[in-house]
This record gives sequence, C-alpha cells and structure tokens, in this order.
Amino acid sequence: MNRVWMVLLAALVLCSAGSFAQKKKPDATRSVQGSVTAADDSVVDGARVYLENTKTLQVRSFYTQKDGTYYFHELSPDVDYKLRAEFAGASSPTKTLSSFDTRKDAVMNLKLNPKK
Repeated sequence: MNRVWMVLLAALVLCSAGSFAQKKKPDATRSVQGSVTAADDSVVDGARVYLENTKTLQVRSFYTQKDGTYYFHELSPDVDYKLRAEFAGASSPTKTLSSFDTRKDAVMNLKLNPKK
C-alpha cells in the first residue's frame, strides 16, 4: 500500500512540474487602426468604418473619433478582412487586410471619394 502512494505522489509531482514548465502562449490576435479622410485630406469625424470577416461574413463597424481615427482589435491572424468607410453618401474604396500580413498592429488609412 505504501508503494502505491509513493507511485501516485511521484506521478503527481511530475505532472505538476510539467505544467509549470510550459511556456505561456503569445497573444494570437491582431488589430487594425487608421484614419478616415475626405477628398481634401481633412479628417472625418463620425465616418462609419466597416470591417468584414471574409470567412464568416460577419461585419463589425466603428464610428471615427473627432480626429478621424478608428480601431478594431482582437482580430484573428488567420482571416482576411475587408475595410471600407462611409460618410454622408461618400465612400472609400475597399481595402483588404490579408492573413499573409504578419503585422500585429496594422495601419490602414481610408480616403473617401466625393459623392457622384
């Protein structure tokens, strides 16, 4: 009986030592930020920026701050995202944040085309 307890204790010590030795996984997310400007290069407060996950087609949106900036975080590095902005009938061309882009904090500025 004493031998069984010794074997169990040794197994417990080995298992717990192995879990402490494991390295913490790095944060596996990324972010994208940038600014939205009008055709005359002025910043746009209140433009709506759309972020579309091309795998699930889920769309998130964000209104730009007073300085025209936007920020999306906790994005999967294994997915492509499409970005575009709209404001008062004007829209920007769509840009793609590729899964091959290895930047953890990508910067993508969007410029609105004038209304037609």
